[in-house]
Amino acid sequence: MVPLLRAAHLGPSVAVTAIVALLGIALDLPLHTALVVTAAVFTGQLTIGWGNDLLDVERDRQVGRSDKPLAGGELAPEVVRRWLIGAAAACVVLSLLAGWRSGVMHLFLVAVGHLYNLVVKSTPWSWLPYAVAFGMLPAVVSLADSPPGGPPLWMVGAAATLGVAAHFLNTLRDLEDDAATGVRGLPHRLGATRSRRIATVSLVLASAVTVLGPAGAPPGWAGMVLIVVGMLAGVALFGTGRAPFAAAVTIALVNVALLAVVAP
Repeated sequence: MVPLLRAAHLGPSVAVTAIVALLGIALDLPLHTALVVTAAVFTGQLTIGWGNDLLDVERDRQVGRSDKPLAGGELAPEVVRRWLIGAAAACVVLSLLAGWRSGVMHLFLVAVGHLYNLVVKSTPWSWLPYAVAFGMLPAVVSLADSPPGGPPLWMVGAAATLGVAAHFLNTLRDLEDDAATGVRGLPHRLGATRSRRIATVSLVLASAVTVLGPAGAPPGWAGMVLIVVGMLAGVALFGTGRAPFAAAVTIALVNVALLAVVAP
């Protein structure tokens, strides 16, 4: 079971699911609805992760990615395909149980994730599916409410910007391996330094939109949060070793918490 979860890109899958769970709490969804939406998003993310590793298995073998269960021989592709089909079926059922509006929105989001794996990953538009998918997450949650409603535009913008940052951060660690196997997304074309800068600027922008976007005066603690984000951004831009990546991930976590705290 552990290799199967690793092949599903468990870290990113749990991160996206956690964002939805926090938004569900922040938007005060009924408990059963929040659980259904969260489960739907988790199963959808599993299909995207498994689909990615199935498509990349030969590339991963070329660069010796023994940490990948499929490339390293720990898992047979047939096993992963069966679980992917099961997760996809569960995703459809759970998504529609959350309401047809939320369900259709989420299933489109999952389709965008698979489109990234299949087509967009190796193009200059590789950032766009992340922006679209993350930007749709607040609507997946708010449309499951009764009565359903759309999220505020600032929340959509902040989530989409966070998605762009997630793409660049997620790609940074694999730039050399990806380039060696012909993957040429936008981060690969820009290089590690510029990609790190774009990720950091996107994260800071998401923080600013989340704090300043809601109607009314920002809360008293908002200025302190932005100062902390600015300090972390300095580490992300000018630090050495693993510190920049850790600082950027910390800003991303701050943004997720902000989205949950200031949600209407």
